[in-house]
Amino acid sequence: MITPAVRTRVADLDSAELPAYIHDTTHLRAHAASVRAALPARVELYYAAKANPAPEILTALAGDVNGYEVSSGGELAHVRAHLPTMPVAFGGPGKTVDELTAALHLDVGRFHVESPYEARRLVALAARTRPDHDVDVLLRVNLPLGPDVLRGAALTMGGDPGPFGMDPDDVESCLRALRGPDAGRVRVRGIHAHLASGLDADRRLALAEGVLAWARDIADRHGITRPEVNIGGGMAVDYTNPTARFDWARFGAGLDRLVADRPDLIVRIEPGRALTAYSGWYATEVVDLKHSRGRAFAVLRGGTHHLRTPAAKGHDQPCVIVPTTSPWPHSWPRPEIHHTQVTLTGQLCTPKDVFARDRAITELRVGDRIAFALAGAYAWNISHHDFLMHPHPTFHYL
Repeated sequence: MITPAVRTRVADLDSAELPAYIHDTTHLRAHAASVRAALPARVELYYAAKANPAPEILTALAGDVNGYEVSSGGELAHVRAHLPTMPVAFGGPGKTVDELTAALHLDVGRFHVESPYEARRLVALAARTRPDHDVDVLLRVNLPLGPDVLRGAALTMGGDPGPFGMDPDDVESCLRALRGPDAGRVRVRGIHAHLASGLDADRRLALAEGVLAWARDIADRHGITRPEVNIGGGMAVDYTNPTARFDWARFGAGLDRLVADRPDLIVRIEPGRALTAYSGWYATEVVDLKHSRGRAFAVLRGGTHHLRTPAAKGHDQPCVIVPTTSPWPHSWPRPEIHHTQVTLTGQLCTPKDVFARDRAITELRVGDRIAFALAGAYAWNISHHDFLMHPHPTFHYL
């Protein structure tokens, strides 16, 4: 599961360079190309920059995505600075006046409007700052599609009361207001509905079918021509099985069937984790081995302040051991353990600083390297970097 290029870099890094994030951009581009090839040509593929906004990652994806989804003014400025000509969609709840104003000046391609109040603010700001420019919006809806459709989701952003998007009745009232004379150059182009994350292809298709049916009905009733429907991301990444993959071919074929009778419909998806997770690794080394009440523990350089994912999701991060082959450089004995289970922890002063529990090993020695898989998304960028003021990791893009 570890690419040869990453394994070589993990083994060759100087100890002073650890911990390290290693991203195999060749692997990333190949994966993104395979996703693009599995989708119908008419389905637009946007990358959700929140998953990993590193400039090298954004640039590596540019050849296979149609655009980028951002969820803050900071993400917007960052993406535009590195990819100034790529289309951008601006989503997320709680957009401030300053963020909306900046987005108007930057000619954001699509605004994902989260509430009737946000819609009113956008109309007023657009009239004041860009009165001669069209402003295209999708209205984010919280659809009550029922528990069966969302069963198995790792996270749900819709179906129940929550801060994301509008109820269907509010979407209807927004449509009436934004298609009237007081809306100025603000134009409703369609619907955005990102309702859940962590779904397999069949459940993701069932969710898409419900969203598309509702969006098509509302577009027909309100006379929206060439309607756009952004069905979000949420394609599952299985942290218990790093070799498993979302079935993009099945998903693409299913989408093709769902839109076959509506050539005027524009469909957009915005995966994040499912594009970049597999190409990133967090590499570190064993600094101590110890036993406590009959259990073995390996204390690793770094911790979940660098890779928050296992603590945030409550899982064991998959990993591989990369043994060191260089001679032990110290005068004291080199601790090692054999044929047992070991819990991998970090250096933080909290019992929650655990990467993986009771991992079966054949041999592990102080100084060996550990490479944690699936670290290409929601890893460094969601972590509490400066807790205990340990050094930051180094970053390597292959």
